[in-house]
Amino acid sequence: MPLVLKSFADVAALPLPGFDAEAARGAQARQDSLTKPQGSLGRLEELAVFMAGWRRTSRPSIARAQALIFAGNHGICAQGVNPYPQEVTAQMVANFEGGGASINQLCRVNDAELAVIALDLDRPTADFTQGPAMSEAETIDAMNRGAAAVDKGADVVILGEMGIGNSTIAAALTSALFGGTPSDWVGPGTGSDAEGLARKINAIERGLALHGGQPALETLARLGGREQAALCGAILAARMAHIPVILDGFICTAAAAVLYAADPKLLDHCLVGHASAEPGHRRLLEAIHQRAVLEFDMRLGEGSGAALALGILRSALECHNGMATFGEAGVSEA
Repeated sequence: MPLVLKSFADVAALPLPGFDAEAARGAQARQDSLTKPQGSLGRLEELAVFMAGWRRTSRPSIARAQALIFAGNHGICAQGVNPYPQEVTAQMVANFEGGGASINQLCRVNDAELAVIALDLDRPTADFTQGPAMSEAETIDAMNRGAAAVDKGADVVILGEMGIGNSTIAAALTSALFGGTPSDWVGPGTGSDAEGLARKINAIERGLALHGGQPALETLARLGGREQAALCGAILAARMAHIPVILDGFICTAAAAVLYAADPKLLDHCLVGHASAEPGHRRLLEAIHQRAVLEFDMRLGEGSGAALALGILRSALECHNGMATFGEAGVSEA
């Protein structure tokens, strides 16, 4: 059954599948019997056990990886928060579809099937300095579109986004949900100068004055965008299908953090692919108690860090499944 939400209240009522502890124990036992000192593969061992618990098998594999990019446009761009025009969102979507972006190359080399979902690019959300960016109905619609994009046959889903102005959206959401001042969360995004950063901060301050203090999903509606809502919907749909998720950088993690703020358990099946060079991302990772798989000083977005981390996850499972045990190899254990 596809995940279809009718209201924000439906999220709290979801019967969340849990981590399969028995499968994880089986995976850990295998790790401990492989021809290596126990724990010597570090995070690779942790990732294999993580996958085992969420895929409900002690020998998980990735036969099919799905990459989803959601794209949206934002009314807050009327406040001059972005150095590029909103037309660039549609132009980059065309670039993704034509195979010319970084994410295309990273998906090809790491064997992920890429789908790009443009969300009403001709109809930006409202300017949140003037009123709510979206209604509950608009937010739920975008969440359902995100959920519908998830391939229930995938073994892992990697998530990314595209949307001129959405680094401002991410900073607004994180400031509203986790406190601090907007300047704690605002970064250069696609290349804002000092004046651009000041406009971002000012816009977020005005948005918070109008919309601060709301529950998490209402905050998403008032300050967020369609791609952020779609990311939340995809995360929930993946959870219901026992599919682990790899999140991209600051903007993608900020969208996911809405779910964490609603209930931390909603992100238990998620990894963060990389620690973005955007200054708010490390602060956010601390707030949601996540450790990124990679640190490569990237800040591109579009799922690039998540796709790169997919290669690490594949490597973890190749070691997990392909290495010999001490018994199989005839090697004496200490």
